[in-house]
Amino acid sequence: QVQLVESGGGLVQPGGSLRLSCAASGSIFSIYSMGWYRQAPGKQRELVARITSGGNTNYANSVKGRFTISRDNAKNTVYLQMNSLKPEDTAVYYCNADGIYTDYGFLYDYWGQGTQVTVSS
Repeated sequence: QVQLVESGGGLVQPGGSLRLSCAASGSIFSIYSMGWYRQAPGKQRELVARITSGGNTNYANSVKGRFTISRDNAKNTVYLQMNSLKPEDTAVYYCNADGIYTDYGFLYDYWGQGTQVTVSS
């Protein structure tokens, strides 16, 4: 019923920037929370940033001051602006949507397919 599609990943040098996008599609009335998670090889998936429909945000300490999450509620799209990228930011980044209100009821914990971000010189 719901699909999340990420875009914007790629290869960037340390200190560079990338902007990730994730669009949710389906018979969606609203989404309470959208966020970005990442998983590096050999590590568990971790929260990067999340944002509620009201605009409240949370960031991992490791990205505070460098990353900015935003969303367009009308488009059911969430963005992650990543600045001052570091090699340790290298990971697969996954979009998440939680608290999805659709024509057929309440849904939670939908995930995108992931997009690779590689920070290397």
